[in-house]
Amino acid sequence: MTVVEVALRFIEAINARDVRRLVALLTEDHRFIDSLGHTLEGRALTRPAWESYFQMVPDYSIRVTETFERDGVVVLLGTARGSLAAGGRVLEGSAWQTEAAWRAVVREDGIAEWRVYADNEPIREIMRRLKPPLA
Repeated sequence: MTVVEVALRFIEAINARDVRRLVALLTEDHRFIDSLGHTLEGRALTRPAWESYFQMVPDYSIRVTETFERDGVVVLLGTARGSLAAGGRVLEGSAWQTEAAWRAVVREDGIAEWRVYADNEPIREIMRRLKPPLA
């Protein structure tokens, strides 16, 4: 697989909300960095984080419009979207979408680092507005 194919397969797993497949594409020393700079290190810690995120945003998906690759690093541009859920159900009026970029460091057919660059304000605004139902 090319490094771009590895990154796109990772996104396919995200869009399918397939945590097993997603985690299988990570290196053992995987590092996840969110758009606020928070870092999560190690494949073992990543699984519960993705499971939790998919409970909060069960229809989360990424649409890639452009990819760039150099020396094992893939940059993907596009949009992220989803809806917030509480108690196992999607909340009315909670859909959001934002432009985003992702940076993947690919090593030995695995994602060694996944970094997200996105404006979180659309989801924060919805969380503020729906705070009582989310609490």
